Order: sequence, then C-alpha cells, then structure tokens
Amino acid sequence: MYAIVKSGGKQYRVEQGQRLLVERLSTPEGGDVKLEPVLYRSDEVVFEKTALQDVTVTAKVLGHVRGEKLRVFKFKPKRGYKRRTGHRQDLTQIEVTGIAHGKARTPAKAAAGRPPAVEAAAEKAPAKPRAAKRPAAKPAAAAKPAKRGQAKPAAGKPSAGKAPGAKRGAARPARKPEPKDGS
Repeated sequence: MYAIVKSGGKQYRVEQGQRLLVERLSTPEGGDVKLEPVLYRSDEVVFEKTALQDVTVTAKVLGHVRGEKLRVFKFKPKRGYKRRTGHRQDLTQIEVTGIAHGKARTPAKAAAGRPPAVEAAAEKAPAKPRAAKRPAAKPAAAAKPAKRGQAKPAAGKPSAGKAPGAKRGAARPARKPEPKDGS
C-alpha cells in the first residue's frame, strides 16, 4: 500500500514509516501534518477527486533542516561580468505515520453517536442570531487631485485662482500673446 502526495508544489511516493525531506512546512517540530493525496494504491487504485477525500495521509515533523549549498555562477563572455552566489533551501524532515482509506463520519452519523445529555443541550440552546450584513457605506466624493502646476485647494474651501503665499509652480493666469508687428 502506498500513496502519492503533494507538498510544496512537488509530488512524493510515500509508504508508512518512510522518512523524507519536503519543502519547509510551518508546523513545529513534533507536530502532525496532513498531506494532500493525489493517488492511493492498495488492492484498488484511487485517483478520483471525490474518492480521494476519504484517503488520509498523516506525517510527523521530525525537524527543520537546510539542504546542500548550491553554487550559482553567472557569466557573460566579453563583458567582464562574473557573479557567484549560493543557495540553501529550507526543508522539513517528516516521517509518514499513517495512510488510511475510509469513510469520514457525516454530521448526521456524528450526532447519532453523541450522548443524550449533549444532544439535549444542543437542542435547548437557542441559535445565535447572525448580524445583518450591510453594504459598506460609500465614502463621500473626494476632491479631484490637483493637476501638475495647479495650486491645491485648501481643505473644505474651493480655490479661486492663485492663493496668497502660494509656492513656486502654482497656477498662473493665462497671458495673451503679444501682437506681431507686420510692418
């Protein structure tokens, strides 16, 4: 029995008890992680999306490590360009603890398996009313931003031409072209 799981954009063939290095996971050391199955193989082969929902692949995080250093060398001939850098990938070492194929309990079956006291308390508790969702209020229409070379209007006051004490580059009244002397 084995499964093919997806983790970190890569696929791995795993069996129970197998240890492997995968891309860094956010789960702390000693924690359990559930891997996403792509294919399950036992007596039968399961690879359909709906049937894979019943397959669970769990693993235990053994530790976080860094991979081998990779040397990256860039070179452009006849230009004197040479760059050497390195890279070490962050990895997580995991051990597959279980591969199971079984039906998950549905909420109706789960409710039937509860003790009567818990079931009675669930029926007596009133349902919490949900807050009505209101559409977000639209903000008031903001003033259009000033174009380049124009004075910015004072807050809440419309501008009427050049403000006193306006800085360099502010709007100036248009000048009439001077008449050309044709004589």
